Amino acid sequence: MTNDPYKILGVSRSASDDEIKQAYRNLAKKYHPDQYEDNPLKDVASEKMEEVNAAYDAIMNERRGSAYQGFSGFGSGTNGHAFDNNRVRSLIQGGSITAAEQILDGVAVGQRDAEWHFLRASVYYRRGWLNEAYSSFATAANMEPGNHEYSAALHNMQNRQNGAMAGNPYQQRDTSSMSGCDCCTSLCLADCCCECMGGDLIPCC
Repeated sequence: MTNDPYKILGVSRSASDDEIKQAYRNLAKKYHPDQYEDNPLKDVASEKMEEVNAAYDAIMNERRGSAYQGFSGFGSGTNGHAFDNNRVRSLIQGGSITAAEQILDGVAVGQRDAEWHFLRASVYYRRGWLNEAYSSFATAANMEPGNHEYSAALHNMQNRQNGAMAGNPYQQRDTSSMSGCDCCTSLCLADCCCECMGGDLIPCC
């Protein structure tokens, strides 16, 4: 098995970012666990999906430099969280799942609030670990039952488990009571889930 992330994605080192992104989307669509329900190849596909995610993260980290690496000293963050949740959302949107995970892993257990669990669920979902994603969405919703974003994500994951939807846990969300900021960040997270399925909710991302 090759350790070269470019070979894993089937692109050359001279490929453009757009070419790499498209190659990643194609492979993510091919190997995403949603394609292998009740299929004996599900475990193989999950392993391949992890390999593809890791390869994409490695290439993006390499090309974007230290801005996506070396996170430490998480401090007080923004919006009252023990970490910079907007930064994590931006990383997830940009496909830098490993970098987002590094930030989340660095938060002390006692400081892991509902937002932390929601973003952790988003990372799990992007990895294709749907059971873990469901559990973390449920934790976030239980910690803040009045948060429409968390409850909508949990509700749609429940629908997905019941066979009512194809994948994106943000697909049926009600944005009528959301602020412009909440709507934007939610769409960014929705976009990264859509991209994992081969689509593109936000063309510019």
